Amino acid sequence: MARIEEIDANFKTNTTIGKADVKFYNVQDEPFAVYGVFYENGQYRRLPEEVARATSEGVYELHNHTAGGRVRFRTNSTYVAMHMETPCPGRMAHFAFSGSAGLDLYETIDGKERYIRTFVPPLEEISAYEGVIELGEGMHEITVHFPLYSQVSALYIGVSETAVLEAPTPYIEAAPIVYYGSSITQGGCASRPGNAYQNILTRWLNRDHVNLGFSGSAKGEEVMAEYIAGLNMSLFVYDYDHNAPTVQHLEETHERMFRTIRAAHPTMPIVMMTRPKVYLNEEEKQRLEVVKKTYRTAKLAGDENVYFVPGPSLMEWAENEGTVDNCHPNDLGFMSIAKALYPLLQSIV
Repeated sequence: MARIEEIDANFKTNTTIGKADVKFYNVQDEPFAVYGVFYENGQYRRLPEEVARATSEGVYELHNHTAGGRVRFRTNSTYVAMHMETPCPGRMAHFAFSGSAGLDLYETIDGKERYIRTFVPPLEEISAYEGVIELGEGMHEITVHFPLYSQVSALYIGVSETAVLEAPTPYIEAAPIVYYGSSITQGGCASRPGNAYQNILTRWLNRDHVNLGFSGSAKGEEVMAEYIAGLNMSLFVYDYDHNAPTVQHLEETHERMFRTIRAAHPTMPIVMMTRPKVYLNEEEKQRLEVVKKTYRTAKLAGDENVYFVPGPSLMEWAENEGTVDNCHPNDLGFMSIAKALYPLLQSIV
């Protein structure tokens, strides 16, 4: 039986460069700007290895998945090539490989980031892959999104050896928005990295962000709360009731995390959310009330920079068609979350 890519060329994965004049650059070097991740001990990571190890085994296993990572630059090359080394690409039955292990390329045109194409990894076992995307003539402002559920040990960008490379236009605000939460926060199961809701909001708001979503492992630990409290950030958004083992656990940790972060950032806006799901069972309703209680307590104490977003409103646009398994959003679900949050975040920042 013929493979689909043999029938339809549009399904072929481009894993060859085919450019005689290509020159590769390490994205750690100038003029590239890397956001959302940093390089430590041979891996791109979302938080320090030491903090991850002290938090939990799950966070340690996931902290070097590169959700939210971006590299930005300007070039007049007519193409962009890339070579990525990924020692542990994420593979799941209900998660597109283009999302868990791919790279998305966007170009800013007329002031808005526009999706161009995805560097899609081949299906066979890989530890590295490369590809090229054509751009055309002119100066291009480029953003490349890192994979959502994979490790990245090296990323090289290739352009024509005679091309100009320049630093990107900076985001509006240097301090990022920080998101903390579950697998949904990490980006499962967007079909490509640019469709995770935080990446959508970063494009719409033109503001940097850090993704601290940890699949199955966001439990409001005090180590994590203290780490986040020490970050330079413009806004904090958190949603981890999916990963709290019990309602009681959520009660014991949710307000505690809020107080830890509020003590370090007395006036910073903090947004509390619950799981993005339209129809809630009784336990899920109890969890929603726990989060709402933290919010109400803060408001009664005179806190004017705290906000509450109930999970059902996050999925209102997509309704029950917005997930792959009645839990993890598909692209429709992530767009629904972004649409629900955008007016609020825009008014805050």
